[in-house]
Amino acid sequence: MEDVWKGYCIDLIEKLSKEMNFKYELVVKDKFGSLDPVTNQWNGLIGGLVEGELDIVIAALTMTSEREEVIDFIAPYFEQTGISIVIRKPSRKTSLFKFMTVLKPEVWLSIVAALAMTAVMIWVLDKYSPYSAQNNKTKYEQFRHFTLVESFWFALTSFTPQGGGETPKAISGRVLVAAYWVFVVLMLATFTANLAAFLTVERMQTPVQSLQQLARQSRINYSVIDGSDAHHFFRNMKMAEDILYNVWKEIALNQTNNRKDFRVWDYPIKEEYGQILAAIERTGTVPNRSVGYQMVLDNEQGEFALIHDSSDIEYEVYNNCNLTEVGEIFAERPYSIAVQQGSLIQEEISRKILDLQKDRFFELLNAKYWNASKVSMCPNADDSEGITLESLGGVFIATLVGLLIALITLAFEVVYFKHKRAKVAEVSVVNNTVHKDKLMYGHELFMTLGRNSNLDDQTRWANKIKLDSTTGRLNNALFFRRNKFQN
Repeated sequence: MEDVWKGYCIDLIEKLSKEMNFKYELVVKDKFGSLDPVTNQWNGLIGGLVEGELDIVIAALTMTSEREEVIDFIAPYFEQTGISIVIRKPSRKTSLFKFMTVLKPEVWLSIVAALAMTAVMIWVLDKYSPYSAQNNKTKYEQFRHFTLVESFWFALTSFTPQGGGETPKAISGRVLVAAYWVFVVLMLATFTANLAAFLTVERMQTPVQSLQQLARQSRINYSVIDGSDAHHFFRNMKMAEDILYNVWKEIALNQTNNRKDFRVWDYPIKEEYGQILAAIERTGTVPNRSVGYQMVLDNEQGEFALIHDSSDIEYEVYNNCNLTEVGEIFAERPYSIAVQQGSLIQEEISRKILDLQKDRFFELLNAKYWNASKVSMCPNADDSEGITLESLGGVFIATLVGLLIALITLAFEVVYFKHKRAKVAEVSVVNNTVHKDKLMYGHELFMTLGRNSNLDDQTRWANKIKLDSTTGRLNNALFFRRNKFQN
């Protein structure tokens, strides 16, 4: 049996059996016990005691007035416990380009459109304004020529702390730049504030902190284990709210002298437990604790909460780093050992429980199964931690992409420069050859002109040699000047 069952209650049974010298047989029930309203019979562990099937019940059994009517409870063996809420720790939705989600896509497109429109308008105003620098070159010896590319660069660098640099000289251009700078300041402030808010929300651990917050919201579904103490608690509280409402309504509407003292604009008692029970019924109750905790773990964003016994929740939280307990414990009651009504072993077990309390046996059991050191082994998700690389990694990626584009552009610039320089060198060689041919032709021409004074002889000589178009034009010009000089 020791290889199958273990836990706080098993250790307590073993201790009692050794101290009181008795043997025991474990009987497993799927429920603690509740009264069936149809058959008016108790089921579960309570039903086993009532029917005589069980002699003693050592479990996470709370003391209630309904149960005390049919069984006897011994002195509590466990500290005060109650009902609590457990949810899964929300997993962070990190993204390398988290900063891009601060603004909606349409806002980003609007910013790009404003930048492009401003750049075009700066170029137009600087080109056509009579007071611009490029239209007053005598007044401004050195100035920034706002071409279309330079205007785009000015609009883009205006978003940086360094600023856009030299502004247009014309008043119309400066008015446009001033308005654009106001737009830039407001957009940068909005982006910075939203980014800080986004990163703060990202570090939030739990979306709710109390039962009241859980009842007021609609994003997180919540439920209880069917037939559990938490289930009965909300049912009883709902019945109490209904009874109080009927009593108030009867007094407020009754024809009595003091009914005016109970008339108010709204019902004075908040009916929150009725709303909670209605939400639980919409979600549906959970068949057992294993299914309940699995449903909590399956919702990675913490969108399902289980309302259950606080000690059981605390144990699961200590042993599972993905779970967290939220809110304060409510409806506190002790755990107690139950026996049949009028059982003879009641007093003997009570004395032994008191002896174990004096020996601090229960404190040792608590330290064994509710070990807080296990929680410290979980990854620390402190709210004060800095911004992670996963949240702003896209900024570095954008910088690396810019560096890569710059290197590619540099390669194109080098190739283009070499190609252009080679073309210029080729043109220079051709020009030098033509110039050399022209000098040789001119020298030969003047030598011939000196030998042949007759104009017809000069013409025949020129027609005998092959001339390119430039040399031909030079030859014609020389003949024209020679002919004019002779005339």
